[in-house]
Amino acid sequence: MASDYTSHMPEPAENRSWLSQRLESALKSGLTRAYETVRVHPDEYLMHLRMAHAVPVSTYEGLFTLPVAELDAIARDTVRGAMKMAGAEGAGFGLGGFATIVPDLGILSAITMRTVQKLSLIYGFQYNTEEEVAELWIAAATAAGVDISKDLLEKTLLKTFVQRVIGRIASRFSTEFAEKMVARTIPVLSSVVGAVLNYYFVRAWGNRALAHFRQRHLEERSRRAQPILLGPAAND
Repeated sequence: MASDYTSHMPEPAENRSWLSQRLESALKSGLTRAYETVRVHPDEYLMHLRMAHAVPVSTYEGLFTLPVAELDAIARDTVRGAMKMAGAEGAGFGLGGFATIVPDLGILSAITMRTVQKLSLIYGFQYNTEEEVAELWIAAATAAGVDISKDLLEKTLLKTFVQRVIGRIASRFSTEFAEKMVARTIPVLSSVVGAVLNYYFVRAWGNRALAHFRQRHLEERSRRAQPILLGPAAND
């Protein structure tokens, strides 16, 4: 529907370029704040899994003994909840058009990163060490469609590594998102477009992150199931 109104937009190419830069800056800021302030605490979330989903484990190690289908169901429910929250938030901020882009993306970044963290925990992966935190951001980049090599971490501090990942994620999404957000200049459509964009933004991130952690979970299960190979017995 947005394409029907593009003829009313002055210099659409320049407008998209300006919006792309604004979105990239807003995404960088939002993801950085999410990294510094938004954290799902593993101990508290494990209690949530036990209470809300009747998960019969006392540690995250126990999640590797549960049926994968059970974990998948919890993960899909988590993504759906985040999608609804993001859609509602986008509808509210969408009423303000371009004026609300920055706060909208700040909240959207927080919702997205909390979702990635929850999915990591659901599939049994905590993020207490620097290496685990790096893995979390690699997963976030993968969910955003950005290929990040962990080798980069070996040459930089964790904070620098995270900022580089954030920069690549923001750059990847800004241009694509800008093209879809042109309709937010139209007051009647702004709220609807804001809700739809946020809804599908989180759905795309959530589903790719789910697939990433699910694959890691299966690989870890396979590794644990392999017999321990012992070397040749020492001769006395």
